[in-house]
Amino acid sequence: MTTTLGQPAVLADPTAAVRPVALPDGTGPEVHRTVAGYRAVLDRFRHLGLTVGLVPTMGALHAGHCSLIQRAARECDVVAVSIFVNPTQFGDPSDLANYPRTWTADLAAVEAAGGRVVFAPSVAEMYPERPGIPAVTESVPELGTRWEGASRPGHFDGVATVVVKLLTAAGPCRAYFGEKDFQQLAVVRRVVRDRSLPTEIIGCATVRDEDGLALSSRNVRLSPEQRRAALVLSRALRTGASLVASGESRGPVVESAMAGVVATEPLVDLDYAAAVHADDLEPTSHCDGRRPVRLIIAATVGGVRLIDNVDPFGAAPAAAQPAPVELSFT
Repeated sequence: MTTTLGQPAVLADPTAAVRPVALPDGTGPEVHRTVAGYRAVLDRFRHLGLTVGLVPTMGALHAGHCSLIQRAARECDVVAVSIFVNPTQFGDPSDLANYPRTWTADLAAVEAAGGRVVFAPSVAEMYPERPGIPAVTESVPELGTRWEGASRPGHFDGVATVVVKLLTAAGPCRAYFGEKDFQQLAVVRRVVRDRSLPTEIIGCATVRDEDGLALSSRNVRLSPEQRRAALVLSRALRTGASLVASGESRGPVVESAMAGVVATEPLVDLDYAAAVHADDLEPTSHCDGRRPVRLIIAATVGGVRLIDNVDPFGAAPAAAQPAPVELSFT
């Protein structure tokens, strides 16, 4: 069987292999462009009693995405990866236009990490009434209007809407999301619970470069100087987590300390540095361990918006190394 990039692959017969599900060597993952074809193949696997893992992405895959696919492959019989740059979660048209698209490299990364099915729909397939404009919009206002939602109005409505569509298309599965986008993870969990979707949401730890920078598809847009400056985000989180570990429980004090660290880097424009309750993202005045807390941060570096977060009672981001490693995700 051969796979032509940009065209659906010939479907592997699910009855030919039971555990693990695999394609013949060198064929690459099966690519589906339509909801109907994607749903049909996953239903056939489930009919055989196989479990499905899903990793939703917008492409431009890096080691963080691959870690999600690898975990899904360890825990599920067959792994599907969606690759869809969702226009409804971009408020700035230039941000959408500049979002990296690396289709050939993405397919290779999916295969290497253990993914066997790729769902890569067009905008018209996802939004058939008016391409790029959903007929029905999901919203989680109590979680989605502050922090990232305040700086990017409508962003989480777009996230919630496309996630519901992607999970509905996939059917019963385990879906894997990174904790780096912590607010997104909270929104997804809430909308899945509210809509009673047959999906188990699995949150996975943030993957970082050895110097502490959280991996992001946007990192490729940073110049070497900007990338070095971006390390101030993980330093700020490390400072906040260290304060909490040393006994400081006052949320505003922790926030002030994180903001002070960012202020030392002139190339970075801080949006917020906050201590919040991990479940509802409400600001907290106490970081004393009685209720889960998350330290969250967002800033713009050279026009690129970066976010990060850490559990102050968990492992802190790695300390910066003297010579930052330049990343390439292609």
